[in-house]
Amino acid sequence: MAHPKMYDDGDLHFQRVRAVALDLPEAQMKVSHGRPAFFTTTVFAYYGTSVKAAAAGGDTPLPPGGRRSGDWEGYLQYPRALVIKPEGSDLDFLEQDPRAFRPAYLGASGWFAIDLSALDPGADDDDEGWAEVAEWLEASYRLTAPARCVRALDA
Repeated sequence: MAHPKMYDDGDLHFQRVRAVALDLPEAQMKVSHGRPAFFTTTVFAYYGTSVKAAAAGGDTPLPPGGRRSGDWEGYLQYPRALVIKPEGSDLDFLEQDPRAFRPAYLGASGWFAIDLSALDPGADDDDEGWAEVAEWLEASYRLTAPARCVRALDA
């Protein structure tokens, strides 16, 4: 059974992330488990994620940028989160950043999600928040892309 589509093509945050991700050498997009996944031979980023709600009575407070979803009982949805594989040098920063969290499933493998909902999708490319998004995408890309793609990026 196919997963339901869990993103909106008209979402301006998604459009910004997609444009930056697909500008990387040989990057492509596919839909995986209902969410956009950006990849070369291996996925380097996802748009949208969830976190497992605490099992304590269902009264888990809703974090900023998250929403409850009846489709995924027991999970808090982050439709505007960027999921990346960070460099080791970024782990301390991400652990302290209130926008960052370990997403369901991939968090245990070292991936982080960054909630983008507070960013202005109409801001200039040199806006600090969107510049960070571009840096995170590039760093994750460098960790997962084939060497020829990284060489093309550096050329």
